[in-house]
Amino acid sequence: MGIVGYGDIGRAVAKLADAYGMNVLALRRNPKRSMYDPYIKKAYGGEDMNELVSECDYIVVAAPLTEDTRGLINANVLSHVKKDAVLINVGRGPIIDEEAMIQSLQQQNGKLKGVALDVTTIEPLPSDSPLWSMENVLLSPHNMDKTANFLREATEMFVEENLPRYLRGLDLLNPVDKVAGY
Repeated sequence: MGIVGYGDIGRAVAKLADAYGMNVLALRRNPKRSMYDPYIKKAYGGEDMNELVSECDYIVVAAPLTEDTRGLINANVLSHVKKDAVLINVGRGPIIDEEAMIQSLQQQNGKLKGVALDVTTIEPLPSDSPLWSMENVLLSPHNMDKTANFLREATEMFVEENLPRYLRGLDLLNPVDKVAGY
């Protein structure tokens, strides 16, 4: 399994994949930060995207949407995926060039076996999108915040962790890096 975007979500995916005995590869801006990560076999930098996708049966996109990641999975990258690979996007829709992905899925000898999308370029997905009728596409509604515990957990994080830190002048948990864009 290859994971594009090895932050908190990517690492959680790697932990589960590792528990199932999968070999996990990760792609991140700074691969040295994962040099000793027990869940991955190898960490790649962004320039190694084509190598990563050529080695993986499953490719999970968990990256944030920034100017650097918009269209990151494009026709060139898709032309390098391993035959019969499955692409899974739990990150942000515009990271994948949706038109190029659809073309790859429609090719009789295309490399992509299928895709699972929790996110799409336009949300909600337009009713005339060909993705709705493709047998090799699994769509989910991108509504993690609608789970039973989400609001309670988010409120607890703010009230019990970040508000006290803010009032004491301490660093907050999960800050947004305005330069990186996430």
